[in-house]
Amino acid sequence: MVLNLVQPCFSSVQLNPLVAKRQRASRKRSICVAKLEGENHSQSNRVVSNNVLVNRRVLLSAATVLLFGSCSIAGAGSSCAELEESESAGVQRVYFGNGCFWGRQKEFVDLELNALGRSLNEVSSVAGYAGGPYTASDGRVCYYYAPPETLYERLGHAEVVGVELRGTPEEQRTQLREFARLYFKQFRRSPFGMMRQDPQDEGPGYRNVIGIPGGMNSSLMAIVQEENRNNMEMLAGKGNLFGKGGNPSEDDVVNRVYVMDSRKFGFHPAEVYHQFHNGLGKAFPKWYTGDLKRIALDNGIIRATGCPENPFSSIM
Repeated sequence: MVLNLVQPCFSSVQLNPLVAKRQRASRKRSICVAKLEGENHSQSNRVVSNNVLVNRRVLLSAATVLLFGSCSIAGAGSSCAELEESESAGVQRVYFGNGCFWGRQKEFVDLELNALGRSLNEVSSVAGYAGGPYTASDGRVCYYYAPPETLYERLGHAEVVGVELRGTPEEQRTQLREFARLYFKQFRRSPFGMMRQDPQDEGPGYRNVIGIPGGMNSSLMAIVQEENRNNMEMLAGKGNLFGKGGNPSEDDVVNRVYVMDSRKFGFHPAEVYHQFHNGLGKAFPKWYTGDLKRIALDNGIIRATGCPENPFSSIM
């Protein structure tokens, strides 16, 4: 089965705000084509045009979860071991997601450098995927250039940024407070509640998630709640699943954050192409997109994931 989807947060070059605006407008009136090929799918093939967008939820349910290997719910195997947060040497990985991870990663890097006093060699912010109950059978979680059975949204994940808490328990609590404070400041007030910065990117792959060890039952949860100063709804995340008609169990809902147990729902680094990327319609400095990316590659903070890179652009 082959499933082709046109997604937001897609273009390799979105530097000019006017170009970005035109691209968003174009998406709204574009012709979306979904191709479902294979046995028993001949009746399902269809082309949607004339300014009608394909319902991504239906497409995402085209393959059942039986196609996917379980990582987080059925138990972490060897392919998931390095994706669990590390507790050695006083380090824990947590993650935050609220929309496209390109811009969010830059903001977390800035916090690490400025508020936490980390050097470029010490930056831990990595774009990735988390919050889903499955991986592909080979352990991969990939972007939309990959085979359908590896696609992050179909596996229940959302785009996130993973960061490390380091040092003593008290130091880690202080760092988490800084990260959580920044996270909740990334939302904007709307008539419907607190909304993330890029509402044009929609669907469960862009839903709001926080991952901490223990989830809602974590001793760290009190810090997260204290920084939730606009009283966004906090729900225990159980991992998104697609039901009949493609309806997600954990959807992209304004003013709602799913809190995941990061020990059960591990962090999966995104492809090298996505790391330290320019923002949507915004060019970031060369020290970020070039120098820091090379440092992260040299230090092994980012590396090849086994997923395809963007075929239309160099990874650097």
